[in-house]
Amino acid sequence: MSIPFGVHIPFVDNLGFTLEKFENGTSELHYSPRSEHLNSFDITHGGAVMTLLDVVMATAARSVEQDMGVVTIEMKTSFMRPAKANEGEHLVGKGLLLHRTKTMAFTDGKVYDAAGQLCAHATGTFKYVKRTPSITSPISTD
Repeated sequence: MSIPFGVHIPFVDNLGFTLEKFENGTSELHYSPRSEHLNSFDITHGGAVMTLLDVVMATAARSVEQDMGVVTIEMKTSFMRPAKANEGEHLVGKGLLLHRTKTMAFTDGKVYDAAGQLCAHATGTFKYVKRTPSITSPISTD
């Protein structure tokens, strides 16, 4: 059973990521790529894999201070093998908070295919930011 992200992220909703673990500097997300998420080789597009890595590392950083948001400062990604998931299967992203300061988080992320093979690895640096109330309705010009 997936866990709510705690915030509404339209792009993550569109991709269909589910948060499965969110605690003590760790996170796990599941992702079942749809046909529109594939590249010309019929495998998950690298941009979708990088988004999964970005989000899994960000949630690992947020898991220790859930009322704060994080923004990506930098990210380095290495691809080892194609990220494949057949119908009914999913990719698994695992995030780990390696170190944090008052304002920064240093993280590690990995994506595994449906067979459990490592497909991609990333490191990322995130800045903790206070959440501000978001506008929930359009501004009227009346």
